[in-house]
Amino acid sequence: MDRNMFTGGFPGTISRRGFLRACAIATAVMGLPMEMVSRVAEAAEDPKRPRVVWLHFQECTGCSESLLRASHPDLATLILDLIDLEYHESLMAGAGPQAEEAFERAIEKPNYILVVEGAIPTGDCEDFCMIGGHSAAHNLKRAAKNALAIINIGTCSAYGGIPAAKPNPTKAVGTADIVKDKPILNIPGCPPNPHNFLSAVLYFLTFKKLPPTDIYGRPLFAYGRRIHDHCERRPHFDEGRYVEQFGDEGHRLGYCLYKMGCKAPETFSNCPVIRFNDAEVWPVSVGNGCYGCTEPNFWDTMTPFHKRLPGVSLPVKGGIIANATDIGKKALGVTAAALAIHASIGVAKSLAKGKKEED
Repeated sequence: MDRNMFTGGFPGTISRRGFLRACAIATAVMGLPMEMVSRVAEAAEDPKRPRVVWLHFQECTGCSESLLRASHPDLATLILDLIDLEYHESLMAGAGPQAEEAFERAIEKPNYILVVEGAIPTGDCEDFCMIGGHSAAHNLKRAAKNALAIINIGTCSAYGGIPAAKPNPTKAVGTADIVKDKPILNIPGCPPNPHNFLSAVLYFLTFKKLPPTDIYGRPLFAYGRRIHDHCERRPHFDEGRYVEQFGDEGHRLGYCLYKMGCKAPETFSNCPVIRFNDAEVWPVSVGNGCYGCTEPNFWDTMTPFHKRLPGVSLPVKGGIIANATDIGKKALGVTAAALAIHASIGVAKSLAKGKKEED
């Protein structure tokens, strides 16, 4: 990697304490026993860093921003030290022919990890996103040819995201709709938690393969359970205590935000457990409901964001409800069998993961 190609320099060297802390957090995110921290750290320190080509298409660059913000400098440093970043359009100082040459050099040698950020316009709309005189779809296909695996960062590259929202004027799709012959891992979110991306990279470095996924290509360690299942406001839901309008007494007391449109009962992610920024917060903890941004087609299926799902019977005050499975089924319109399989896979993988590592 030619670091002179990138702007603003790179973060300072991470301290040993910060390095081990990041590895410990990543190990916990992956659902591995703490005894595995040393193995994860050893993999992270391997001088043979994986080459990474990072492409940007229809997106806001928020996914890259979430990784590189000053709120977690150790995390940014570790990610950039873990990988050999050969091409990243938003970080490169080079432009025009210089950037195009860097792209060509980066994809010549095989067996790199291709990271994709942003949706891809297709069909007669391909020219809505042009880079170096070529369409996003053209560049994706060329870059995927020699890639060892593809990691989609953000909901846009995973499923189309906001660019693919109805009426989808550019016929935007996710990477998997174009590339069919490569292993693909989705790290959805708008933006995703940086720790989920870091953990996916560390899993790949430690076990030399992508982690087990759910039916939507998401790693089970991060997206195997509903947000609702481990939300700190869940007891209020079970007891029928809800915020009726923003700013009311229930809102001030931290009651459940379901009536205000919170989509946590039908959204799979670890947001309540692995929170954002050094402030350790997430949307629900600061008083706003979940928007379901880790789910496919969330902009169409989860809106209006601040209105509750119709036709759902809520527990009355003082009554207990075991879980919100029925709410999720009604919201997404999927079969009970599909949800049961999704949930059971996550449980089974979590239980089996520790045994596999012991073997």
